[in-house]
Amino acid sequence: MNDSLVIIPTYNEKENIGKIIRKVCSIEKGFDILIVEDNSPDGTADIVRGLMQEFPGRIFMEERKGKLGLGTAYIHGFKWALRRNYGYVFEMDADFSHNPDDLVRLYEACALGGADLSIGSRYINGVNVVNWPMGRILMSYFASVYVRMVTRMKVRDTTAGFKCYSRKVLDTIDLDRIKFTGYAFQIEMKFTAWKLGFHIVEVPIIFTDRTEGESKMNKSIFREAIFGVMELRFRSLTGKIRPRKG
Repeated sequence: MNDSLVIIPTYNEKENIGKIIRKVCSIEKGFDILIVEDNSPDGTADIVRGLMQEFPGRIFMEERKGKLGLGTAYIHGFKWALRRNYGYVFEMDADFSHNPDDLVRLYEACALGGADLSIGSRYINGVNVVNWPMGRILMSYFASVYVRMVTRMKVRDTTAGFKCYSRKVLDTIDLDRIKFTGYAFQIEMKFTAWKLGFHIVEVPIIFTDRTEGESKMNKSIFREAIFGVMELRFRSLTGKIRPRKG
């Protein structure tokens, strides 16, 4: 078993899943992979099962009964990783919007650079996004500005979904109290880690929009983020963000 686990949630990712798994498995550092599969009707799980035979002991899959949301998929994966004593746990998309080669840089920021949480950041050095329409770039960029204004969190890319957690962060956060399931989940996890005093580092990456498969983004996800940020600020002010007991 490697010390690092990459969690990849999937729903209808048959065009990408085989390629992303092979790419991660080719990285010399060595990463295990957990696919959290939400009952995709397109056969994603069948592809993963075939690769589990090809890469025994490195690829794992947790199958759920339906599309239950990004946040719950990652929480499921975090708990799975903690039970198996991984030292570093990653979030990554299946669609190559996150370059798997950057996993090593995120790992080194934590394992060698002293970060507790490293973030693959689109906005730490300007705007590094490829293939998004200008409207979506502006919406994403100013969403992060809005989050920083409301929460006062010192993170440039507050909605980023490419991250490496050291084990102690996930051990400390009360995962059962994480509320949001969509876009706001990414903000909530960063904000909670920040409020608990963990050292967060942003690693510059280039984000490239998917070329195959369909985006899971929708208006309800953005609404959750807009109103969720205000709730996070309120929870912080009322002392409701605190470490897990025991």
